[in-house]
Amino acid sequence: MLHIVESRKPLDRLAKDLEDAVARHHFGVLGVHDLKAAMAKKGVDFGPECRIFEVCNPHQAKKVLEANLEISTALPCRISLYEEGGVRKLATITPTTLIGLYSTPSLKAVAQEVEATLDAIMAEAAR
Repeated sequence: MLHIVESRKPLDRLAKDLEDAVARHHFGVLGVHDLKAAMAKKGVDFGPECRIFEVCNPHQAKKVLEANLEISTALPCRISLYEEGGVRKLATITPTTLIGLYSTPSLKAVAQEVEATLDAIMAEAAR
């Protein structure tokens, strides 16, 4: 399931506010992928703005990975920032959805904690 939050902020301001909110919640930004720029480098004209932020809380990641290394295929968490129809959007695949793909039901509580934090991060950034 996707969680999407809309914002009227300019894209660069929203990106900065997202990074600040990530830090306030003790997560880190591991990387940002600017899809428009990356495609342009490959000679592909891609119109919409789309940046993908890879975010992680190392303590939560450690809990998950120690229980099931297969979950490394879904880490780090991603928050996509894109423009659609003149509106900026923040979107993520919910951690509770992702954790359901693995046979580790004991991690549901961790996924719920991470999901609540991602929701708060996105809401703060969008305001």
